[in-house]
Amino acid sequence: MTTSPTLLKIASSLLLALGLGLGAGVATAHSDGKVIPGYLQDSNKHLVKNNFGQCWRTGSWTPAMAIAECDPDLVKKVVPVAKKQDTVPAQPLVPPDLGPAKPAFTKINLQAETLFDFDKAVLRADGKKTLDDEVVAKMKQYPEVEVVLVTGHADRIGTEKYNNDLSDRRAAAAKSYIVSQGIDAKRIETVGKGETEPLVDCKSVKGAESGKNKKLVECLQPNRRVLVEVKIQAPAK
Repeated sequence: MTTSPTLLKIASSLLLALGLGLGAGVATAHSDGKVIPGYLQDSNKHLVKNNFGQCWRTGSWTPAMAIAECDPDLVKKVVPVAKKQDTVPAQPLVPPDLGPAKPAFTKINLQAETLFDFDKAVLRADGKKTLDDEVVAKMKQYPEVEVVLVTGHADRIGTEKYNNDLSDRRAAAAKSYIVSQGIDAKRIETVGKGETEPLVDCKSVKGAESGKNKKLVECLQPNRRVLVEVKIQAPAK
């Protein structure tokens, strides 16, 4: 019967390993008496190692048999799983408060003489054109302007009651015309301030406090006016 070279080679390796295991140059390591596939063990089931502390592998060893004591680099390392932390639900983003919206258009100051004849509350033709250009056009251009305030002012010539009434009638006349041009009446509020908020006092002008005093009438002209300003404006989208 002829023995194959391969069997002779394996047998030689085993005999050599066993011989080394019994020699002074070979160390052993405990393995709790268990059979460890793929590694050489002595009769006490201890792992056989060389002088460098390396385990002897058998001919049947494969990387899948690797153990941490002998081949730590081949053993799949267990990565500790981080403890799952309780997640805090994200808070909804709240847009910063930017305060009141900037008015779509600035306050419009219309001189009474542009809109009305002196001491009258009936709109002139050029007064209507002024309202078209200065007010109606802007209210159509800026629908977000929900309400404008039209304020009538008078000078001090005449009684306080008369001036209050005149400023009321002028503000109402301006509103009536603006509405006639297609603007919703709900978008316009009016108020008359009479002579209570003068811009000039003209105390240096001599003469009677009457409409016949031309210098006084001319000096007090800035006080006779109609103001149009944005009162309520919808937030920008």
